[in-house]
Amino acid sequence: MKTIKLMFFALVALYINSSCSAQTNKKEEIKLSQADKVEVHYFHYTRRCATCNAVESVSKKAIAELYGDKVSFTDYNLDEDIGKTKGDELEVSGQTLLIVAGDTKINITNEGFMNARSNPDKLKAIIKEKIDPLL
Repeated sequence: MKTIKLMFFALVALYINSSCSAQTNKKEEIKLSQADKVEVHYFHYTRRCATCNAVESVSKKAIAELYGDKVSFTDYNLDEDIGKTKGDELEVSGQTLLIVAGDTKINITNEGFMNARSNPDKLKAIIKEKIDPLL
């Protein structure tokens, strides 16, 4: 009986922990190529936690401050048709922060979720580090 209770609580803890975690495709394009157009896309769902909101706001602010109109930032809700369509086009299956330049796709979702709330300056530096070689 004790084992069953322990397993039950472990499953509940696992469910709670995974309810708002970044789900990314493990593919990251290593080849960098300069492109005329660099875009940053943030994919999310309607129901979001504080970290999800922070990833969007910190990334959006960093792009505006660092690049102005040279780099675009767009957020897509995967629960809406346009977000699902764009997500399918870019092979995104969950919450994702993606830099796209031509054929190059750089997934910085993990860095975004690790730093958006606790160290936004680090996330800004990562964004700069990934986008500068593309311009």
